[in-house]
Amino acid sequence: MTRFEGAEHYVPAGADLDGLRRAVQDCHGCDLYEPATQAVLGSGGPAARVVLVGEQPGDQEDRQGAPFVGPAGRLLDKALAEAGIERGDAYVTNSVKHFRFSQSGPGKRRIHQTPDAAHISACRPWLTAELRIIDPEVIVVLGATAGKALLGPSFRVTKQRGQLIPRPPLDDESATQNGFFVATVHPSAVLRADDRDAAYAGLVSDLKVAAEVLH
Repeated sequence: MTRFEGAEHYVPAGADLDGLRRAVQDCHGCDLYEPATQAVLGSGGPAARVVLVGEQPGDQEDRQGAPFVGPAGRLLDKALAEAGIERGDAYVTNSVKHFRFSQSGPGKRRIHQTPDAAHISACRPWLTAELRIIDPEVIVVLGATAGKALLGPSFRVTKQRGQLIPRPPLDDESATQNGFFVATVHPSAVLRADDRDAAYAGLVSDLKVAAEVLH
């Protein structure tokens, strides 16, 4: 496995979310910073009660500098509303902060590539810093990459989706009395599904499990 320096030394101690957003642009913890347009931290405020964690920025997110602004983001917003989760209560982010893609030539379409375990590990300090500031009641895990980043390499969406999984504190100073993970599919998987209606209904059903904790 490729070894990278990791983001640990780039994460400023004691920074708020705005400080993290500024600092992440200088992160060279892995090789993804070189071809990407910019790093993309999460969107939302420090008082968010639920954090949704996806895989990585996509093409539009990389260009605009914000997470979940493409088709998958629009579908996620619709599903959150249907599940009864206020968008203002949510913070959305990704396990990996730079877009990993392949491109056959200048001007050619940038094709999404799944981050390696080494990229997920290198970028983990940014995600940990976000979660430490927000300390949400529920963390919704969107897809396999986020699940492996937060729940370990044995995580399987198909086996663990829609369940309330108790969340241990991130450290001794950051404990939540009723912290949980809830896993579900990534919204982009719904868009790719053969039966999109059924896949969307499953996403909403899983999000309702998270909504019940908030209510």
